[in-house]
Order: sequence, then structure tokens, then C-alpha cells
Amino acid sequence: MTTSPTAATVRTLAVPGATLHYRVEGGGPVLLLAQSGEGDADRTVDLIPHLVDTFTVVTYDRRGLSRSTLDRPDAPVTMADHADDVARLLAEVADGPALMAGFSMGAAIGLQVAVRYPGVLDTLIAHEPVVPNLLPEDGRAEHVAELTEIRKAYLDGGTAAAFPAIARHLGIDPVHDRTEEGLTPQPLTPRRLANFGFFIGTEFPAVTTDGLAPAEIARAAAAAGGTRIVPAVGESTGPAVHTRRCAVALAELLGAEPAVFPGGHNGNTAFPRATARTLKAVLAR
Repeated sequence: MTTSPTAATVRTLAVPGATLHYRVEGGGPVLLLAQSGEGDADRTVDLIPHLVDTFTVVTYDRRGLSRSTLDRPDAPVTMADHADDVARLLAEVADGPALMAGFSMGAAIGLQVAVRYPGVLDTLIAHEPVVPNLLPEDGRAEHVAELTEIRKAYLDGGTAAAFPAIARHLGIDPVHDRTEEGLTPQPLTPRRLANFGFFIGTEFPAVTTDGLAPAEIARAAAAAGGTRIVPAVGESTGPAVHTRRCAVALAELLGAEPAVFPGGHNGNTAFPRATARTLKAVLAR
């Protein structure tokens, strides 16, 4: 794995159908942080400073979000597109298998990379992946219906209608959930609202139609030189939340215990210092 300068650098990378905006900072093994819903490279601005002493941290805007532009703005986006983007990005910044911590949508993309691009990832931490196919048939149908309901709420009433449904389904209480002190304010700017709209309107169909099979994930993890996959859950995420159930199902599939991270589904942004400590401990094993 490569080492980068300690000062942050911001770059772009042309990939098929898009141009990716990404940021590199720190020194040591390459660690890609793949974000949850709104997919912005700066979403983990409070987490990165606690990792750059150990890792070369890479973050990026997913295609179609923030500063990562699509060649055709109306084109659909698939999970295969996202996996290819990550493989090309890591080929650009790493000289060998990299580390990846994926959160929610980012974890789902990481599993795609592990299956489609053997040898790209050394270790993947998959924190509450949004992968309905990991669940038994009834749970899978419930999870897809949940995502479909959120998308319908968005199409009918915009983000104001979708946010309560998202919070409810992920067990998030934006008013009463605890956080660490001193976090960087992240108001709902027009860019963030646009990202949520793209995520719900365009990326949800990619998730609900994804054909990735659990057996493929198990083979990718078991293959010689395959990816070490570490399922992870938030300590305060409720047991009925589908993304937590996906992580638990992934752990059962791999014959492992899920790693427990601080906070809930968005614990990486609510508890960045504690998340950094947990990431370092898990990746050191």
C-alpha cells in the first residue's frame, strides 16, 4: 500500500460516465472511507483528523453527488458503476490491496468491490450495509418495501416527506440522539438536499434491484487472497432496523461476530473520535 503526504490533496479522476472528486490525506496504509446516503467526501470531516496519523485516508463524492459529475445527468446509476469507481480510484491512489470502511450505502458498495474485483481490498469493514439480499426472503421483501416507501414519499413530497421515513426506518432520533462534543456543524445546505434527492431518487433503485447473492460474498471472503470482510453494527442501532439485520446476517454468513461501533447507524459522524479508535482496533487485528 502506498503512503501519501500528510497535507490533504484534492483531485479528480475521470471514470466511465463520470468524473470523481476525491481527497487524500495522511500517511500509511490506504484506507478508503465510503460514505452513507449523501455520499459526500466531506461528511466525515470530524473523523479524518483522528485517522491520518495511522492511515492515508481517502474520501470521495460518489458519482452524481456533490462535485462528482455525471456525463449524462439523467443516466441511471448501478451498484456495478459504484464498484468500478472504487476499483479505479484505489488503483489511482494505492499500490496494492487497500483497506476500506464502508457505512450503509458505502458498505454495500464495498461488498460489490470484494466480489467483482478480487485483490483490490485487503480488508472491508461493512457497517450496517443496505443489502436486502443478505436477509431471508421475508426480511428481504420487508427491506425492499421500506426503501420503496421512502422513495415514494420523496417523489410525492420531497425531502421533507422522506426524512421522517428515513429516520424511522433507521432508528434515528435527530432531536434526542447523543453525539460527541465539538462537532463541525453540518446544516442542510442546498448541496446536501440535492445529494439526498439523488440518493433516494436514483440510488435506491440500484439497491433494490441489485442481484448480489450472499454466496458470492462468502466465496469472495473465502478465496485465497480474498477480502477479509468484517461485518459491523452500531451499538445503539435497534435490532429491528433492517441495516443492522443485514450486518448480523452477513456475520452469520461468514461465521463471525459483528464488530460493534459507537452510536447508531450514523455513529461515524456522531462519534468520530470513538469511531476512529474502533476502526484502528479492528484494522489492527
